Amino acid sequence: MNKRVVITGMGAITPVGTGVEKFWENLISGVCGIDKISRFDPSEYNTQIAGEVNDFNATDFIDKKEARRMDRFTQFAVAATGMALKDAGLDLEKEKRDRIGVIIGSGIGGMETLWQQAQTLINRGPKRISPFFVPMMIANMGAGQVAISYGLQGPNLTAVSACASSNNAVGDAFKLLQRGDADVMITGGSEAPITQLSVAGFCAMKAMSTRNDEPQKASRPFDAERDGFIMGEGAGILVMETLEHAQARGARIYAEIVGYGSTCDAYHITAPDPEGEGAARAMQIALQDAGLRPEDVDYINAHGTSTPLNDKLETKAIKRVFGDHAKKLLVSSTKSMTGHLLGAAGAVEALVCVLSIINGVVPPTINYEVPDPECDLDYVPNKARKKEVKVAMSNSLGFGGHNVTTVFKKYEE
Repeated sequence: MNKRVVITGMGAITPVGTGVEKFWENLISGVCGIDKISRFDPSEYNTQIAGEVNDFNATDFIDKKEARRMDRFTQFAVAATGMALKDAGLDLEKEKRDRIGVIIGSGIGGMETLWQQAQTLINRGPKRISPFFVPMMIANMGAGQVAISYGLQGPNLTAVSACASSNNAVGDAFKLLQRGDADVMITGGSEAPITQLSVAGFCAMKAMSTRNDEPQKASRPFDAERDGFIMGEGAGILVMETLEHAQARGARIYAEIVGYGSTCDAYHITAPDPEGEGAARAMQIALQDAGLRPEDVDYINAHGTSTPLNDKLETKAIKRVFGDHAKKLLVSSTKSMTGHLLGAAGAVEALVCVLSIINGVVPPTINYEVPDPECDLDYVPNKARKKEVKVAMSNSLGFGGHNVTTVFKKYEE
């Protein structure tokens, strides 16, 4: 079976705004959500800045008692799902709930709970560990709690592939719908990694920017003076349906998902393949899956982490796939504004692709000031650009050599 799959609902919780409308408005205005970490005292850390979500109150979306039994990443997932379901106008009372599934990606899962409970063990002993510790921490609980909260009994799983997690989730949900295993899928990603332990870990790897005095200029993908990524938190959720199901209920259709490619570099635990071969293959597979030519693509939302290696190798991979057309493409990294949401990044960036198609606007790569000769594409520097986007591509690359590409297309009957 090869059913068409469409996007009918979206929810977003990000460092530049909670709710899709606020998120998009700030993105196209070039607003940066990166600032000094407020969730703990970061003064002893080499990196003291992050993209925090500051306008989220869990009890606006979740019963207070239930919210206390969820890690922050799970709260994000459940809340963003509620937004997306409302946006889709999906009346669950009229649906076959065993035909609605959930795939939500998370690279780390309940890091906040893990850190808090480790402190409890050290300071107060094993008898004071919460019975909710394990079910709050495990990475599948975002998907599990979404299903429990909304009574969704279809296929349910979690993609864990580091920074590619939620792009894998979106792609896997697409394939599940395409082959007819469900009518509706709730998909995307959620991450809440801003804790002392995880920040210390990434600092030890020297993976993050240390531009602490200029937090809003620290994430600068493709710029010659980039010095590392900035960690972010949040969630992006999409409601995806088979076209026939969406049409039968008279749903508003935002866009269509048409392609998915997934590969592995099999090269190094953190560094990408120096030729960008695995990333290039993921893009090629996604295009082939979509039945599109390279010249059909208008916009790529790049993985674009602002690390010295990633940006030049992703550029190399794009040029390898698109040839002469690479110079005509618009390529931007919205991580320049949101920071890097790790396992949730791909889902949030899938929303960006859909929103660019709907609105005919491509968000910018902010902080692009000093050109890098090894990064020589059109990165939509510093200001959003009006552009009819018929086909948009989203790239995600993760530790472990994971490469994922999804392709979205303007919906036409």
